[in-house]
Amino acid sequence: MKHSRQEKIEALGRVIDTLDRLRVECPWDRKQTNESLRTNTIEEVYELCDALLNDDNSNICKELGDVLLHVLFYAKIGEEKDEFDIAEVADRLNKKLIFRHPHVFGSVHVDGAHDVELNWEQIKLKEKDGNKTVLSGVPASLPAMIKADRIQEKAANVGFDWEEPRQVWDKVKEEVAEFDREIDRMDREKMEEEFGDVLFSMINAARLYKINPENALEKTNRKFISRFNYVEAKAKESGRQLKDMTLEEMDRLWNEAKRIDAIK
Repeated sequence: MKHSRQEKIEALGRVIDTLDRLRVECPWDRKQTNESLRTNTIEEVYELCDALLNDDNSNICKELGDVLLHVLFYAKIGEEKDEFDIAEVADRLNKKLIFRHPHVFGSVHVDGAHDVELNWEQIKLKEKDGNKTVLSGVPASLPAMIKADRIQEKAANVGFDWEEPRQVWDKVKEEVAEFDREIDRMDREKMEEEFGDVLFSMINAARLYKINPENALEKTNRKFISRFNYVEAKAKESGRQLKDMTLEEMDRLWNEAKRIDAIK
């Protein structure tokens, strides 16, 4: 389904008009602030991420609408404070897109997506209100795994990276060995520090092999949940609870679940 540019503009206009009315007439919408909406915004983005991971186009459309509502809501609050409105939000975004894509709107030549990423980091440092350091653009409140991935990506874009992807495995092995030594010493603080280094090096490996670590781990989470639920269901079918089963019995059911997954 495709709509004309004018239809898209009119549809967005209707949402803005509806929100304007809700902000006046609805007690709940009227009392919302940047602070009160923040946690809901995070939840909506995660729900969108779930739909994206499931490749569920119907829910992607729905959740995009919920995220868009929050964008418009923050812009409405900004307008009420006489600070900015949705037009300024859009204008700033448009100017940034043009400025950060000189290979499209200027004369800069690129040979591929990687060159674009390298250019972005340099451009961001030049922006008047942009990042003052390479890593300053990484939001402090990002979840740790996503933050690690972004930190490494930004560092790599200015040349701080391995020459060959396989070199990262020496670092992974080194970090695992250091963690192992701290296990022998049972120094909890050092164990936590070294385990963080292990995770950081593994995330680096994922980046080098073009794997999104967050998506990879979430797929494993879902796989574990599916297989564990199978084990639990089979236990209930036999009139037992998991806590009453031996590890060997649970492992047998777990392997059954794996075989079922393999033939799906």
